[in-house]
Amino acid sequence: MCPIWPLHLIIIYLLALCPLWVICQAVPDLTATFIPDEVTINMNEYTYVNVSVSGTGMQAGDQFTLSTSDPHLAEAEWNSTYQLTETDVVNSRFEGNMRVSAKFLGRTNVMLSGRRNNQPLEVKNNTMPVIVIRPERVIDTIFVTSVATFVSLIFINFGCAMHWPTVKEVLKRPIGPVIGMCGQFLFMPLMSFGLGFLIFPNDPAMRLGMFFTGVAPGGGASNIWTFILGGNLNLSLAMTSISTLACFGFMPMWLFSLGQVVFRNAQIVVPYTRIATFVIGLLVPLGIGLGMQRWTPKIAAFMVRILKGFSTTLLLFIIVFAIVTNLYIFELFTWQIIVAGMGIPWLGYCAGYLAARLCRQPHPDALAISIETGIQNTGIAIFLLRYALGQPEADLTTVVPVSCAIMTPIPMTCIYIYQKVKACFVNRGKHKKMLEEDLTPRGDSPQPTILTTADLYGRANKGLEDIEGNTAKDDVTDVKTDGNINTVSATVN
Repeated sequence: MCPIWPLHLIIIYLLALCPLWVICQAVPDLTATFIPDEVTINMNEYTYVNVSVSGTGMQAGDQFTLSTSDPHLAEAEWNSTYQLTETDVVNSRFEGNMRVSAKFLGRTNVMLSGRRNNQPLEVKNNTMPVIVIRPERVIDTIFVTSVATFVSLIFINFGCAMHWPTVKEVLKRPIGPVIGMCGQFLFMPLMSFGLGFLIFPNDPAMRLGMFFTGVAPGGGASNIWTFILGGNLNLSLAMTSISTLACFGFMPMWLFSLGQVVFRNAQIVVPYTRIATFVIGLLVPLGIGLGMQRWTPKIAAFMVRILKGFSTTLLLFIIVFAIVTNLYIFELFTWQIIVAGMGIPWLGYCAGYLAARLCRQPHPDALAISIETGIQNTGIAIFLLRYALGQPEADLTTVVPVSCAIMTPIPMTCIYIYQKVKACFVNRGKHKKMLEEDLTPRGDSPQPTILTTADLYGRANKGLEDIEGNTAKDDVTDVKTDGNINTVSATVN
């Protein structure tokens, strides 16, 4: 029996744990601190962040390196030394300064890691969130202001061109507006909801962008395209006014029902003020145009004459300026974004036209219904996304309505080109036919006749009598034809 039993067991455990304790003391226990602990940087700019690492187990020559989880969005590099000195080891603290450069929109993390003789060192709390946003620019304000001004002028022209008797007929038999409202407030939201899950199954933010685009009808460009393509402008104006006013009820309904399903954590704020401003911005210029039509008919007639050219110029201006001011967003374009941008308006065009034709609407009315159904108010969609989401998600998700705005005019541009080419060929055919008619003798024109000897003889006698001034009366008593020889017997009294 051991005289120190059972204390010898405790002594053995302590002797075994001593080497482990020595080893643990040699392993560094490091914790990083970033000041500030999160940064928000404008795209193509940079900022400086103070970094400190404290703990035990530091050795001179230890190094700290920086990296980012997505180098496409941001980069980080030391602006000071990144190697431990004897002073750092004595103080058990390293202090440095790094520069974070923002490259593109999004969220990423700066990660700090340590190395000792090419062996990694574990550092706690070694990540710092980085948010890259887009700075507000003067050109954006210029674009919005100029588009608002030009659209107001367009709607003054629409007021000058509006034919009130036709509008009254539309309201008396509201088949077209009813079809349009079913397409705008029933088909488009449900279609964008389902298409979003199909294209972006794992990205709720992009699905929200699609859904917000689908529930924002009444794009002002619908009236312009309806006029250019030869649709029923009065029906288009009536549908735009009705759908814009109906937005006050239908948009909140969809946003607070399916919108919550798409993105439950979004703090959705319906911009009633924005919608009200849009309604006023639509109705006031229209009223001015109607007043000009009544009190200044000559000026109104001039405005109608320049409407088509001015509308085309405005569309080109919006498309080109929008692309120039948002070139950065094309880096976000993937095949999913392109398909989403095409799917929303193009399926709306097809559904609207098909529904109108099934309801036996004439082609001009079906064209107006199709355009009103397919064209969405991407401005309202972008505004809603900016209210519902923080940055940079607000800018990132707006790629969907921007893609939709770019893809929207493609089918109508193709139709417009087709109409012009067809009209060119038709006019050329009409011109060719007119030339042929001018060169071909008509059926009622005098035909050349064959004169016989008797005809010549009779005409000669008649000419002589006229010259001598004598009046004579000829009685033709007998005319005989024998084969190809004509015999004329006449008795002159």
